Amino acid sequence: MTGYTVFASDELPIDEEARWQITVDAWAPFMLEDPISNRLWDRMMSEYTPFQFSIFEGETMIAAGNSIPVVWDGGDLPDGGWDWALESAFEAQAVGIKPNTLCAISVTIARSHVGKGVSRAAVEAMRGIARKHGFDKLIAPVRPNQKHLYPLVPMERYITWTHTDGEAPFDAWLRTHWRAGARIVKVAPESMVIRGTVAEWEGWASMRFPESGSYVVPAALNPVTIDRERDLGVYVEPNVWMLHTL
Repeated sequence: MTGYTVFASDELPIDEEARWQITVDAWAPFMLEDPISNRLWDRMMSEYTPFQFSIFEGETMIAAGNSIPVVWDGGDLPDGGWDWALESAFEAQAVGIKPNTLCAISVTIARSHVGKGVSRAAVEAMRGIARKHGFDKLIAPVRPNQKHLYPLVPMERYITWTHTDGEAPFDAWLRTHWRAGARIVKVAPESMVIRGTVAEWEGWASMRFPESGSYVVPAALNPVTIDRERDLGVYVEPNVWMLHTL
C-alpha cells in the first residue's frame, strides 16, 4: 500500500464528482444500468457511510471502494451475488436483523492507476473495514477482470484455470483476492441482470443487433441475448463468490 492513503467515508466524504468520473471511465455503459443498483446505490452511500472508502495518491483520488453489511448464515451463498447483497442488506435492516458479515460491492480504479498495486490496497482496505466493525468474514461477488476476453467459456470452467505458477487463479482480480487470503467458494451465475430495449443495447454496446440471437458484446462476461420481436435485450452477469476469513 506504499504511496496510497485510504479514507473511509465517515473520515473523509467521497468526492462524488471524482468518483463518478472514475466510474464512467472504467465501466462499460451497460454496467451502470443494473436496476437494483440504481435503486439502492444512493441509500447504500448515505446509510452505510463507514463501509465506503476512497484511495488517494497524494491529493488525487485514484479509486473508490464500496461494501455493505449483510446477514449470512455461513451456508450456501446465493446465486444472486451483487443484486442479492444490496437487496438483502436493506431487507435485513428493515426488520431489525443485525448483520454479521461484510460483503464487497465494488472497487473502481482510475485508468491511470490500473496495474499499479491499487487493487491490493483496496482489498486490504476492505478487510480492514470488516475487522474495524467486528466482522470475522468478508464475502465478495468478484467480477473477474479478464473474463470478458473469454465470453464463451462458462464461468465454472474459467475459475479452474490457473496462473503460470499452477496454483493461483488465472484471473488477475481473482488472484488479488486469493493472495490476500480469500478462497473461491462458487460461481454466482445471476449476480446482476440488466435488461433494455434493442435500441438501448445498441447504444450501450456501440454495435447493431440486426436479428434475434446471442451476441458477444465488448466488456460483457457472457453473451447478451437479443429478442427483436419483444424489443428486449438481456444480459445476465456471472460473478465469483470469494470468502475472506479474518
